[in-house]
Amino acid sequence: MSAVEEKLAELGLTLPAVVPPLAAYQPAVQSGVYVYTAGQLPMVDGKLPVTGKVGAEVTAEEAKELARTCALNALAAVKSVAGDLDRVARVVKVVGFVASASDFTGQPGVLNGASELLGAVLGDKGVHARSAVGVAVLPLDAPVEVEIQVELTQA
Repeated sequence: MSAVEEKLAELGLTLPAVVPPLAAYQPAVQSGVYVYTAGQLPMVDGKLPVTGKVGAEVTAEEAKELARTCALNALAAVKSVAGDLDRVARVVKVVGFVASASDFTGQPGVLNGASELLGAVLGDKGVHARSAVGVAVLPLDAPVEVEIQVELTQA
């Protein structure tokens, strides 16, 4: 077990299986020393635990937990191409999308769920730049979607 997966276990988490693509794309690709994930939905055992707009059907706190799940799914996608999460030199960028009710403006707080998970699991390597974007709708009516870009150490 990698040191990163040991840290996940300490936090009471396990790395899930990679979420299969919903369309014509790969969950993650590597280019040089970088891995780029596709947008990861908060799928758990192949299903969305909740759907709808944040600020309407979904609370900001629920959405923050969903963003955490998205980040965990993103780490699984990274591992699928990197082979070992201990190769992560740093998370470079996180982009998060929040399906928002028209008056919801708390997207950064929602995306803290992903950012805080990456920091807890990877320490200083998990500190990153980030964008938090409110959108009208996401695939499958998901409340949140997160993609990450990581730099790897040489194999």
